[in-house]
Amino acid sequence: MKREDLERLRQEYPEGTRIVMILMEDDPRPIAPGSVGTVNHVDDAGQIHISWDSGRTLAVIPGVDKFRLASEGRK
Repeated sequence: MKREDLERLRQEYPEGTRIVMILMEDDPRPIAPGSVGTVNHVDDAGQIHISWDSGRTLAVIPGVDKFRLASEGRK
């Protein structure tokens, strides 16, 4: 991933940002649609690591997984 793309992701999804899962198809144990979580960090591969309110931790992959910002935004 290009450095400028990583920086854009890190600015768009800083630590504490809340997101809602819409659809995760490419995972054997996907996060359920409607689940809400909090961004921990964006890694060097561009995956957004999330602590889900359900207690799970699992990264989302922009362009593969479908998710959106939660209405409450950041904690």
